[in-house]
Amino acid sequence: MENNDVDSVFMTAALAEAAKAGRAGEVPVGAVVVSGGRILARGRNRMIGACDPTAHAEVDALRRAARRVGNYRLTGCDLYVTIEPCAMCVGAAVQARVRRLVYGAADPKAGAVRSVLDFPFARLNHRIEIRGGVRAEDCGRLLREFFRTRRKAGR
Repeated sequence: MENNDVDSVFMTAALAEAAKAGRAGEVPVGAVVVSGGRILARGRNRMIGACDPTAHAEVDALRRAARRVGNYRLTGCDLYVTIEPCAMCVGAAVQARVRRLVYGAADPKAGAVRSVLDFPFARLNHRIEIRGGVRAEDCGRLLREFFRTRRKAGR
């Protein structure tokens, strides 16, 4: 399977996590951590339910993966997330030493990889390979539909 096909498969898993978050009333963002071609951990936004501003999908997935391997360093792992990560989540990925960050839709309001901030990977001791736009339309549609529904409900 080509890398593009593999990325699409894992983004599908992240989209499933995002849908679960949306059904729980959270902003529908999902993430998976992949190691050796297999999903090591899944995460989704849990900020509202957990009353935790750091409970973003990426952080949730990274925490679960680190516990599973027994090490905070996730060297050789790839992080897939449905939306371009914020500065906190990019920082967490750097601290975890992930190999690749693959995201779906760009985030023009808080994206810290390319949209709002251009994270200074070149100046850090760990660099992450970045790929954006994987299933971007599907990822963006999920978010748009979630917020459209909330606006109609007056929330």
